[in-house]
Amino acid sequence: MEATEVRKLTELEERHWWYRERRHLLAKAVADLTPGRALDVGAAGGGNTRVLQSLGWQASALEYGPTGAEVCAARGIPVLRGDATALPLAPGSLDLVVAFDVLEHLDDDKAAAGGVFDALKPGGSFLVAVPCDPKLWSAHDDAVGHVRRYTRPTLTDLLQGAGFQLEPMTSWNVLMRPLVSLRRRSSTGSDLDDPSALLNNALRAVITLERYLPVKQLPGVTLLVRAKRPR
Repeated sequence: MEATEVRKLTELEERHWWYRERRHLLAKAVADLTPGRALDVGAAGGGNTRVLQSLGWQASALEYGPTGAEVCAARGIPVLRGDATALPLAPGSLDLVVAFDVLEHLDDDKAAAGGVFDALKPGGSFLVAVPCDPKLWSAHDDAVGHVRRYTRPTLTDLLQGAGFQLEPMTSWNVLMRPLVSLRRRSSTGSDLDDPSALLNNALRAVITLERYLPVKQLPGVTLLVRAKRPR
């Protein structure tokens, strides 16, 4: 991710509707896990790392670029500099790896999935969120450095090919998909912006409503899955 995008994200993530709800999804995804050693891959400003820490995890951030690493360090978050396709950690040393909106940036996502598998202890979890549906490809994807958008079959093949057992895959941002699709048709760059307080609250209300509706198997904008390294 470009340094300007990292800094913009860090400034927005505490209040922005999208990042707030994503932190909720992360907390929900780990609620039934026993805290241990965790790594937040592609942590940017470290918002998700902080969620894990607040829940009792011994969590560190991994950042490839200097900007994200500097931001995390300035916030008091333990941070490693390294490549997501070659994790700088001993095999079988982690209980949890989180990669939210990371794999789509990597030329070699297979190497990343395989490296995470090796870094996890048997029974460890890999939480993945990726943008989905190539039909939604737009200038936004180019601007933020995406290599691909996934489908359920391609994400399943990637993770199972690395040896993971998958829990049910779900969609996110289902209610927003028509709006996102419309906006992407005229997109000229990154969609990351700072909406007005009124708009931010309205979008937050919509995305929060999605928690309670039976829409998680319908087409959305993001795919979420928890994968396990077999014991």
